[in-house]
Amino acid sequence: MKTMETEQQQREFINTSLSQGTLALEGADTTNLPRLAPAAEPESQWQQTSRQISQILERLPEYLGRFFKDYKQPLTTVALIFAAIFTAKLVLAVLNAINDIPLLSPLFELVGIGYASWFIFRYLLKASTRQELADEIEFLKNQLVGE
Repeated sequence: MKTMETEQQQREFINTSLSQGTLALEGADTTNLPRLAPAAEPESQWQQTSRQISQILERLPEYLGRFFKDYKQPLTTVALIFAAIFTAKLVLAVLNAINDIPLLSPLFELVGIGYASWFIFRYLLKASTRQELADEIEFLKNQLVGE
């Protein structure tokens, strides 16, 4: 009878040990053995991707600051080119809108023809006035560029 009880106790001990996730040898004293922490579940692909995205977003201001610091001159040049293109398109759009006004377009053409005639008569017909125009252009060039 005693052997049956002992066998029954050992089976219960083994069954409870197995149900707790540890394996014990029959008759071994497991009270002083260290227990290992349960294994961490591996990260799913979604968790890995979200962790990488959050790390990139955390460092984004640093990346952008370094990028703008390293490429300040080319970015300024590109911005100026885009601003010039935008300004040219805006001026052309305004001129096109003015050109659509019925009597304004012929008036501007007459003003242009009148100014061109005055310029030719004032500066280009005589040699002395051509020299005066050349001196004035040279003076403006020296003011802009420097000597």
